[in-house]
Amino acid sequence: MNNTDMLGILDFLRHAEQLKNTLRNAHTSNGRQESTAEHTWRLCLMVMMFEKELPEIDHGRLMKMCVIHDLGEAISGDIAAIHQDPNVDKSQQEREDLLTLMQPLPSSLQDTILELWDEYEQAATPEAKIAKGLDKLETMIQHNQGQNPSDFNYGFNLTYGKQYTDQSPLLAAIRALVDQDTEYHHAEQQRAVGS
Repeated sequence: MNNTDMLGILDFLRHAEQLKNTLRNAHTSNGRQESTAEHTWRLCLMVMMFEKELPEIDHGRLMKMCVIHDLGEAISGDIAAIHQDPNVDKSQQEREDLLTLMQPLPSSLQDTILELWDEYEQAATPEAKIAKGLDKLETMIQHNQGQNPSDFNYGFNLTYGKQYTDQSPLLAAIRALVDQDTEYHHAEQQRAVGS
């Protein structure tokens, strides 16, 4: 690898650091807003934890997909699913932002990342379907674990991402457990509002 390529990679990594500062709608267990980088970290940890339960999956490809799936948010930030405008193509904006972020990279790395990102967005391969489903589950787990504002919409999570989590027996089983936790939090919230 030549110095120009190495400098381009370092430049890209400096810009990708912004994911540590990109805040999501989720809150941590101590009440602080979660960053996109933190979400990505636990998503990758989930992939590792369930690896043996998914023997038919290319785990290297799945892990790479999870690492890069939200890279575009380093530029325009994250918009929570519940706040997304149905008239705005969030995917297109993220793809454009990803292309901008990758400009310093050698073209072969740009091609690799873009191929993985497109595969994830289209959710057409087994790896992309699992990545999408785990992404939704990680978000829901964080919503159940975090110290959320009193008006947090737990009811939304009961239908969130079902088209991805219902495609795999493993993800559906995880989803059933996560939904139990969500229903508990939703009921607790309703009791607090009623009192």
